[in-house]
Order: sequence, then structure tokens, then C-alpha cells
Amino acid sequence: MLDILSITRRDCLALGAGVGVSLLAGPARAAKPVDVVVELFSSQGCNSCPPADRLLGEIRDKPGVLALTFHVDYWDYLGWKDTLAGPDFSQRQYDYAKARGDMDVYTPQMIVNGQKQMVGSQRSEVLAVLEQSRRPSWPVALSIAGKDKELVFEAGVGQGEATLWVMPILDRISVKIEKGEMAGREVSYTNVVRKLAPAAMWTGAATQVSLPKDGLLTPDATGCVALLQTGKVGPVLGAAAWGRVIS
Repeated sequence: MLDILSITRRDCLALGAGVGVSLLAGPARAAKPVDVVVELFSSQGCNSCPPADRLLGEIRDKPGVLALTFHVDYWDYLGWKDTLAGPDFSQRQYDYAKARGDMDVYTPQMIVNGQKQMVGSQRSEVLAVLEQSRRPSWPVALSIAGKDKELVFEAGVGQGEATLWVMPILDRISVKIEKGEMAGREVSYTNVVRKLAPAAMWTGAATQVSLPKDGLLTPDATGCVALLQTGKVGPVLGAAAWGRVIS
């Protein structure tokens, strides 16, 4: 599992051959408008998750909303190994709980803009928090551009230190679950994160990171998301999407 507190700049950039980093003369512009980020921690082994999965699918269609699904693996012991889960996604949820200080880890859990957390199936609360959390602009401009065999991530100028996370995304998938609490059900998932990688440590200067697509994107990825977060998994400072991610 990742521990960003011990990751160096060299570690962050070790995503594949041909990675390049440089400082930019000016701030970057977002290719797709995003004004709020919603993360859902879900599991195919959680029988209370489908209402939250459906709600995230609805939220995804709202303008400006970047809705992401992270599948955790800590329910696999119940008899069904989640086909979309990974230990890094579970670690991200635990890191959020540690950062907040409440150690609240459960499914379905939603986290908005890296700060507010709530039960992901509580429709009225989720929609209210989402609207309250929309930002007219992010503290740091962030963008993703596809160039031949590379994806180029650009972060503008700002203050503080942050982690640039990059995440290949599978926009839609339906899974038939054969064992465990959800045996016999088929569930559709939205904007599923397939890999979680720290691309760079940002220290306030305008920065460009180029990553090879074949080293970053998974075979099933339909797009990619970048989040700039204070420290390890703190408040979101910037967000951008590329490819088939946002409606």
C-alpha cells in the first residue's frame, strides 16, 4: 500500500520509461470544467452499496461533477473477491479517515472535495453537500492533454505542497456477482478508478508532467483523472479529466 509521506519526487515519477517533468512559464487551463469532486468507496461484497452506486451514476450526469468509484478489498473475505478492487483503494479510504481524525471507514462512503464524508446512499444529504461544495474555481489550475503516446498533466502556480494523483478510469461496467452477500445480482458501476498513482509532488511552482500512455493507462481504461491534493489525501486543490469520464 502507498504511503505518500515517504514518497520522494523520484518515486512519484517512476511510472514508466520516458517520464518528463518541467516547470512552466504560466498557469495551466482545465480542458474539461470540474467544480466538485465526489469519491464513492464501494464493494461488490457490500449488500448496502447498490443504492449508492446508482446515486453516483445519477450524480455523474450533473454538469461540473467529477464522480469517481473506488472499490475496496476488505470485504473480499465474505466469499466474493471484488473484481474491481485493489489494496491501494482501501488504503486511500483509511488515509482519509486518519487525516480527518475520526477513523470512519465503511461502505458505501462518499467523500466530497477530499474533505466532507457521508453515507453514500443518503440521497438528500449527498445532493445537498454536493451543491454546497461546488467551487467557482480551484486554488490551482490543473489540466490533462493527450499528445501522441503521452498524457501531459499541467498544474499552475499556487501555495503549499500537494500530491498530484493520476487515475485511469473505466467509465461504465456491469458485473454479475456470483458469491457472497450479493450473490445472483448484477450491478452497474460508474467511473471506476482502475489504478492510483502519485505522479509528482507539487510545491507551488507551475509544473508539467508527461507520462507514457502505455505505462499509465490500464487496458480497460476509457479516460484518466488527475487530482491535486494537499499533503497525502487532503483538500482538493485542482481537478481535471481526459477521455470518456464526465458526461
